[in-house]
Amino acid sequence: MHTILSDGELLASELARRAEHLDHALIAITDHVDKSNLDVALPGLIGAVRDINTYSDIKVLAGVELTHIPPRTVDELARKCKYIGANVVVVHGETVAEPVKPGTNRAAVNSRYVDILAHPGEISVADASAARDNGVYLEITAKPGHGRTNPHVASVCQKVEAPMLVNTDLHSPDDFISQRDAYELALQSGLSRELALETIRDNPRRILARSKLHFRI
Repeated sequence: MHTILSDGELLASELARRAEHLDHALIAITDHVDKSNLDVALPGLIGAVRDINTYSDIKVLAGVELTHIPPRTVDELARKCKYIGANVVVVHGETVAEPVKPGTNRAAVNSRYVDILAHPGEISVADASAARDNGVYLEITAKPGHGRTNPHVASVCQKVEAPMLVNTDLHSPDDFISQRDAYELALQSGLSRELALETIRDNPRRILARSKLHFRI
């Protein structure tokens, strides 16, 4: 999810409140960053998230989405984000909807500091295998455009048993989806009912368990 710290429409506090009103237990805010805004956006988000988690029922993970950065800098910046305090590090993958630098997927799945590779486009079997081996989750996305390759991502992930998540890539309140919506999207992408449930129910909890914050949900 994105806020006005990058290209979203809402402040973190309003985004969290709207999610809470829709009965979400936990969300992750991962604004777009590169070296130009990382040192401002991430600490600012962490401060807001600290207050939200103290005074609200919903819990929020503070993170980043490393976007259109040179592949050779992915590991360095992901490590810096974790050092600053990011709970979740996402990399903006090689979506077919944008001219992302080739090699971005490979750099992301081979970094120990990356948690999620978003909209990985026509990801290769080799890169999906590396994601599996290194614990990087691959995204089935609800975002139009990016989602054109959801069936390919699902097929490759199932072939090599790579872990997946269903994400919103939310920029506005209209982008919220329900758990039922996420389940249907997973099925439409080609997952079995059992794997769809694991993807939308169990895998987010696994991401949570390895983050710096341990909430009971």
